[in-house]
Amino acid sequence: MSLLVAACTGALLLHGPGFNLLVDGVLSMLTQSVLLTVCWLAVARGGRGHRELLLTAVAASGVVAANVYALSANSRGEELPFPSPTNLGYLMFYALMTVVIGMLVQRSARGLAWSVLLDSAVGTLGTASVLAALLSPLLDSIGDAKPDATGSIAVAYPLFSLLLALAVGGIAASQSTNANRRWVLLVFGLMIFASTDIVFAIIGDRYVIGTPLDAGWVIGLALVAVWLDSSTRPDAVLGHAAHSAAALALPAVSTIAALGVLVLSSQVPLAPLAIALAAATLGLAALPLISRQMVLRRQLRTDDLTGLPNRRALYTAVAGRLAADRAQPRALMLLDLDRFKEINDSLGHDAGDRLLIQVGSRLASELAPGDFLARLGGDEFAILLNDSGRLEAEAAALRLRTALAAPFTLEGISLQTSGSIGIALYPDQGDDLTGLLRKADMAMYKAKSGHSGHHVYRSADNSHGATRLRTLHELRIALAQDQLVLHYQPKIELGTGTVNGVEALVRWNHPTRGLLFPDQFLAMAEEAGLMHALTQVVMRQALDQAAVWLAAGRSFTVAVNLSASSLVDAELPERVAAMIESRGLPASALTLEITEEFLMADRDRAREILTRLRASGIRISVDDFGTGYSSLAYLRDLPIDELKLDQSFVFPMADDARAAALVASTIDLAHGLGLRMVAEGVENGFAYDELVRYGCDYAQGYFICRPIPAADLDQWLARREITATTE
Repeated sequence: MSLLVAACTGALLLHGPGFNLLVDGVLSMLTQSVLLTVCWLAVARGGRGHRELLLTAVAASGVVAANVYALSANSRGEELPFPSPTNLGYLMFYALMTVVIGMLVQRSARGLAWSVLLDSAVGTLGTASVLAALLSPLLDSIGDAKPDATGSIAVAYPLFSLLLALAVGGIAASQSTNANRRWVLLVFGLMIFASTDIVFAIIGDRYVIGTPLDAGWVIGLALVAVWLDSSTRPDAVLGHAAHSAAALALPAVSTIAALGVLVLSSQVPLAPLAIALAAATLGLAALPLISRQMVLRRQLRTDDLTGLPNRRALYTAVAGRLAADRAQPRALMLLDLDRFKEINDSLGHDAGDRLLIQVGSRLASELAPGDFLARLGGDEFAILLNDSGRLEAEAAALRLRTALAAPFTLEGISLQTSGSIGIALYPDQGDDLTGLLRKADMAMYKAKSGHSGHHVYRSADNSHGATRLRTLHELRIALAQDQLVLHYQPKIELGTGTVNGVEALVRWNHPTRGLLFPDQFLAMAEEAGLMHALTQVVMRQALDQAAVWLAAGRSFTVAVNLSASSLVDAELPERVAAMIESRGLPASALTLEITEEFLMADRDRAREILTRLRASGIRISVDDFGTGYSSLAYLRDLPIDELKLDQSFVFPMADDARAAALVASTIDLAHGLGLRMVAEGVENGFAYDELVRYGCDYAQGYFICRPIPAADLDQWLARREITATTE
């Protein structure tokens, strides 16, 4: 078909105007016959359920039948009457193709974003405005047309051309984000066909058969036939850049064209319809600008993660409500999730984000219609309760805590969380948001430290800042007076059941508050810049204990956790090596556990420091492996000895086959790279047995032994040895 279309077009260009039997008769009819064959074969291949294909083939058949009638009359020397069956065939083509395009646009519009639909409307109106401007003389004459068949046919051509232009603009814009080429073929085919008809209508009686204008109809029909054929074949996918450019080009070109029509109307008379269409195009094109401003304004006051109002929106809402009625009692609540950092560290930040989304949804469902919920940042939420005193606020706090107590499902793991809520009352405890937030924050800290769940602000709570300063002062004293102690958790070698390593875990033996766990002071030490000194204390005590065990005949490897801030010290490798040497220990007596966060934050620095540590014989372990966003490339590039599989993978092994598969594959990965694997969080015998079956090297967890002081660990080891001997 393509070869025949090319031959027919070339012959029309070469032989000159006037009827030629070979070109306008034989070659033209042969081309159109093959064209129809392609169309109907495509319909047969498409089968039932594709009405647009059938209507397109019927439309093309009508044009070819009209051409056959015209050729027959011309070969007999007869002059075609007006109107004639030729006119009816072409008008039928316009009518049917308009229906086809309507079907395609309706189908593609389902599920499209409003912006794409708006682009479709802009493209449609812009295309129509240009065509209406070109057809202005014909459109102006519509009112003067005769009310008979001849006048109706004369009027129908420009109107159908305009209608087809509207449809073409619509499909071009609505399909511009589609990843296939088919719509391009249809659009260009119809544009060429309609443009040829427009030129024919403009030249009127000056038209002569056998000119290159005749090729326009054939080429247009051929492109429609190719579209019809390709619609029953697999998609031809365009690149992202290609269809992105198409998506942007059509509305932009249509807007410029409409602007040109309006400018032209100031110089030459144009049909009112053309001016109206151009004005409508520019009006619609301006809507995205207005909408974008509205979207930006909404985004400035919306939290990106949860979709809740943010801190800026809270300030606006509170100011408006206080200005509206200052006599109405209200309560401001600050809610902070408990142990959220543990979830982030164990399951990763992506899981933490999903938890925050679920928390926001649950909180919103428990509030009254007039209440206001906002996310201030991190895991902190603010709630403004309308018409609420102390009793109503405490009741609301209980409802919110109950809602949060129901398990959440993240990464296939069911987990529970809770929230600490601080409450400040308006107007008794503050008459502006700043004061209420400060007092609600003090109350929330009181609820968190006292594990009470919620707390209403009292004047005595104003000592929050002083309490924090006092705690920091006491921590400095603790570092100087050796109030920090170490507990040790043994690591079992799963292949033999022996204990040849322990992990040192720091505790604070506070003189008045008792034994404090790391989550109660490590973050404060990090913020206050005390982590370097704390690490030195832990390292010294751990190595001292290793020396005691070595003297007693126990050659234990002691693992010590290092924070990222501790590794900033450029002299750390030499200092640690000196501490080991001064105690007469082998370098292999110490294992340093480092998080993936440090390894990925600065790969070059990590390689340099770890290489120096390894050169002295110290072992390197990657702690909490699998919880970060890191690339596995560091396993190949960095000098490390073992991986510690995070407990979040070990916990669900008994109930989750996918979690068990992850554990097994991670163990295989470690062994394939020549690394040891340590599993944390072994809480039951099932997990222990499965790890043995998977070939894991070491394990630690409450099922084996909790972290205990060194003296208690010695007793535990002695009992274990006695049990092993008796068995």
